Amino acid sequence: MPLRFVHPVHRATHRIGLYLDNLREPGLTQGEAHILALLAHRSPAKVADLHRGLAHKRSTLTSILDRLASRRLVTRAVGKTDRRTFLVTLTAKGRKLARRISRHLSDLERSVIARVTAADIKGFNNVVIALEHEAHHGTRARRL
Repeated sequence: MPLRFVHPVHRATHRIGLYLDNLREPGLTQGEAHILALLAHRSPAKVADLHRGLAHKRSTLTSILDRLASRRLVTRAVGKTDRRTFLVTLTAKGRKLARRISRHLSDLERSVIARVTAADIKGFNNVVIALEHEAHHGTRARRL
């Protein structure tokens, strides 16, 4: 039996990456774009919040943040109230790009919303939540 959820989600994720390429932002990866889009609405953010928001492996997230910091799109600083946390903040250059990415992805979502019903969206969200839950559960079970 062909995969009914995993392949379509993977294909859609790949297409979103190609859609992000339309921004013509040299060197911008899909992972970087998604973090910047998240920061467009949540800056500053704790690294833990970014991890929860996008579910990257911590090492992957650190690598992406390193690249964004080297391009002067974000800064990282130790938290003032909790020295164990790091806060990620968009720079002026990062804010400009983050807004551009966020608008671009919002345009995509608006186009999709125009083509589907509220019930379709609810069903899609239910499937995605179940996929994420089961994949997360399966990952944790293997670690034990």
